[in-house]
Amino acid sequence: MAYQPPIPVTEVLDRIHDRSYVLPAIQREFEWSPDQVRRLFDSLIRGYPIGSFLFWQVSPDVAARFRFYDFLTDYHERNNPYAPQVTIPAGHGVTAILDGQQRLTALNIGLYGSHAQRLPHKRATNPDAYPRKRLYLDITRQDKGDEELGMEYGFRFLTDAEAQPQPGTADCWYKVADILGLSDSGPSMNREVQRRGLAEHPDAFQTLYELFKAVRETPSINFYLEKNEDPDKVLDIFVRVNSAGTPLSYSDLLMSMATNQWTELDARQEVRSLVDDLNGEQFNFTKDLVLKAGLVLIDVSDVGFKVSNFTQQNTTLMEKRWPELRSAMLAAGSLLRSYGFAAQTLAAHSVLIPIAYYIHSRGLNDTYVTSSSHAADRELVRSWVTRSLMKRGVWGSGLDTLLSKLRDALRDSSGGFPSEPIERAMTVQGKSLRFEEAEIDELLESRYGRPRTFATLAMLYPGLDLTKAFHIDHIFPRSRFTRTQLAKAGIPSDRLDAYLAAVDSLPNLQLLQGLPNIEKQATLPSDWLDGPHFPTSEKLEHYLEQNDLQGLPLELDRFLDFHARRRDLMASRLRAVVGAAPTTDKSATASTVS
Repeated sequence: MAYQPPIPVTEVLDRIHDRSYVLPAIQREFEWSPDQVRRLFDSLIRGYPIGSFLFWQVSPDVAARFRFYDFLTDYHERNNPYAPQVTIPAGHGVTAILDGQQRLTALNIGLYGSHAQRLPHKRATNPDAYPRKRLYLDITRQDKGDEELGMEYGFRFLTDAEAQPQPGTADCWYKVADILGLSDSGPSMNREVQRRGLAEHPDAFQTLYELFKAVRETPSINFYLEKNEDPDKVLDIFVRVNSAGTPLSYSDLLMSMATNQWTELDARQEVRSLVDDLNGEQFNFTKDLVLKAGLVLIDVSDVGFKVSNFTQQNTTLMEKRWPELRSAMLAAGSLLRSYGFAAQTLAAHSVLIPIAYYIHSRGLNDTYVTSSSHAADRELVRSWVTRSLMKRGVWGSGLDTLLSKLRDALRDSSGGFPSEPIERAMTVQGKSLRFEEAEIDELLESRYGRPRTFATLAMLYPGLDLTKAFHIDHIFPRSRFTRTQLAKAGIPSDRLDAYLAAVDSLPNLQLLQGLPNIEKQATLPSDWLDGPHFPTSEKLEHYLEQNDLQGLPLELDRFLDFHARRRDLMASRLRAVVGAAPTTDKSATASTVS
């Protein structure tokens, strides 16, 4: 590895654009935020070091055995977030970037491209939610950048319309990309300043000159060149140089190995596509989860997430079975969705893996998720999934061993979902799904916004059709529980702390379908129960009984009594559904709320 003479930014970008410089498959996707790009340009124009780079010189023979990717120029969060694959002509070598991809992509976007990310509070499907912005610099220095980012220069991503001067204001926003078109740093720069009416401004020419010099003249790209072509050595170097900053995830590394070993499919694209399809707008599964599931589903004996398990034999088998593996994982995701889970309520992503293995090993297809003939079997799966998410520690330490044992139990059983063999295997691993009394008490202390709360409510009230969107709802609305609101409602001051402590706790929560929950909002039970959602007394009674709300007080004054009695009812239900021994506490025997 040899240190090379530094070169200007424009020279390295020229080599990117003629595809002399490319990205190896082991590189992660572009992850920098606009603020990070702005800060990099601020460092560049101030003459600060922007770090060293590591390049790998790849001969034509070696280049023919690997996949490489181009650099992003126009980033679009929805339509163009990923670097495209690039074809290296036969007989051509390349230089691959081992360290510095994020910085070089940021420079490329700032000088040649654009950045489009979703605006807050805009729907992901709305095309107007992604305005195309380019990097601009305030050459008058009126915009000082962001103090929080330690910036001195006003680099900002703006739409072309935002960069236009308002009537009576200076034409100060200079598109950074235009610096590449100036023929020199003298007369052409003077003409640009004069065109903007800034000839007399004390900072305009100097700022433009500093940008010109930083981008086109100063040799600020310092790099080492690795010429050794042993892929194992290069991989080791890559992992080491990426151990700082944003850590290199194992999924990035292992997927790169699969990318280079698959022959018919692009592993990176396939895994990325599956993650997107699994998540939709509801989940946030990761590449790590998909690759781990792949190891389990192809029956690799050791499912540990390590390089030695991604052999040529294993990755070839994964590619061969990919359509089946993909189908099974998507069906497992659909099943979790039908149980009402979403990103905020699915406390452990790994629960998807044994479900996918069950679907795959039994040769089930998409109809399993909806067919009435499988309803009883789906209920067994639902009960097991929900209880495993309620139990603390099931999906934590010892995950690889647990997944292997669950797979053994599923493989060795025939017929429907083998609940009992699975639970016996879990008990042997110290992960029993039987709950002790102390664990029941802990679940009863679940609170709004906590990961296990949804699973606990779903287990308590299984009669709800969770294929429809359900929200966790406050029975007595949260907005009424401020000291001022409670005092206005006549609640004595010595009870305010108890009210505030109880509002987010489990006894004041229920699962309510999305639209009714939105409509209910801050409504007290007295108004809600008289509303149009319960046109008959029979429907009202069914709702109250289904949710342990018999005798629900209509106003706030009896809230604490309601809270205590519903907690007792919930405790009795929990003991019945998760197998805990009944308590000897007489207060837990209440069966109705008076």
